[in-house]
Amino acid sequence: MTRPETPYKTIKISAVIIAFLYILVSAGTAFASFTIEDEKKLGKEFYDKLKEKGVLVKDAKASGYIDKIGKLLLSHDKTSFFDFTFSIVDSSAINAFATPGGYVYIYSGLIELIENESQLAGVLAHEIGHIKARHIAKTIESSKKINLTTIAAVLAGAFLGGGGELTAAVASFSMATATTLNLKYSREHEEEADRLGMSYLTRVGYDGKSMLDLLKIMRKYEFYSDSVPSYFLTHPGTEDRIIYLDGLLQTKYKQRGAESIIGGLGRIKTALIIDRKDLDSSLRYFQNVLKENPDDTDALYGLAVIQGKLGKISESFSNFERALSISPDDADILCNMGIFYFNLGKIPEAIYTLRRARAIDETDADTILYLGRAYDTSGDYNAALDLYKEFMKKNPDDIPIYYNLAMLYGKMNVSGQSHYNFGIFFKKEHKFKSALFHFRAAEKFFPPGSEMAGKIKEEIDYINKRPEPREDGQAKD
Repeated sequence: MTRPETPYKTIKISAVIIAFLYILVSAGTAFASFTIEDEKKLGKEFYDKLKEKGVLVKDAKASGYIDKIGKLLLSHDKTSFFDFTFSIVDSSAINAFATPGGYVYIYSGLIELIENESQLAGVLAHEIGHIKARHIAKTIESSKKINLTTIAAVLAGAFLGGGGELTAAVASFSMATATTLNLKYSREHEEEADRLGMSYLTRVGYDGKSMLDLLKIMRKYEFYSDSVPSYFLTHPGTEDRIIYLDGLLQTKYKQRGAESIIGGLGRIKTALIIDRKDLDSSLRYFQNVLKENPDDTDALYGLAVIQGKLGKISESFSNFERALSISPDDADILCNMGIFYFNLGKIPEAIYTLRRARAIDETDADTILYLGRAYDTSGDYNAALDLYKEFMKKNPDDIPIYYNLAMLYGKMNVSGQSHYNFGIFFKKEHKFKSALFHFRAAEKFFPPGSEMAGKIKEEIDYINKRPEPREDGQAKD
């Protein structure tokens, strides 16, 4: 069984656990009766905290894939109190969990372990079952004796930094604290979530046996690994669950379903492995896959990207070409190959390759951005501007795009727009003194009463209402 070799982002794993604990503590006695609105508020606060701390995977395709499966499982649901949100936690841990309000999280490490889409759907269906049955809400209502000082100390240790032994100690202590507080599901909860999850899974056409298969895979991994998958710490009774699921399959869910409905799990796994910080472990992963199947397109593509990151340029392009010889219309391969050409300064090759990728998938954000950058570098400013605007419209929270736009407008001698976009860039960087300088400079280029003049005034007023900015861009106390 091929598995990730090196854990990473330990601090973020601890943050996932303790942020939830912190919110529980902060709520105090207000949750004596935990309402649907309480659940929504708590789940949103927790989700925002994870997003703010950079715990969640940002890859749009991977996140979108998980969301599609989750929404498919809920497609027959007419009674939900929640708008469900499905996210990937950026960690090699083997885990998945749900929080109040319809928020489901699955770790990238568990996705890498999963063998087919139906198994992945089974994990999501199980967590949906926990939310539907309000298991977390009931646990919160019964968790009334929590040591605020202890949890606050763990929270500070995890969020305020520390490395090496300190980070490991914080992670270990937070896990122990979670266990002590009994913030894990009971076996009755697990049985109900499995029963509900099996229903959600099979009614949309997935194979119910996949839920059983994944539990066996995780148990096997536990046997061969020197660590217990963190999933088992909050989802107890593995053997009982296996027996219960087997009974359901023998009696109620005898008909086999599909292992894949949406398709593309291999590419999603590849994207997650490419994004690992440990490039050597990613390299070995793809090499091991190719030993078993030399024509695996996903593995060839992944290997090419990792080799490029490691500076093995000739090997990288050789594997890009091998992958394209098998799958010539693969937009992901063409996009990444084009990005590598761009980074090497081979602009004509980058433009040619990225245009091929865009002809296949005109919505891909990376293709749009890098094709714009390639046109910008080549001096085709109008083409670059169109692509930058398109990217910004779809990704308004992306900070560097405003810098790119500001620089491009400067090259085009459109000074007002250049200053305005520099202002937005520095504002988003929280460097308010620099932002204010550029907004005031931009103001001179637009007539009073114009739309742009109004936008600039709003930005200036916003900054002026803030506490006086320091030189580092942060507000003075």
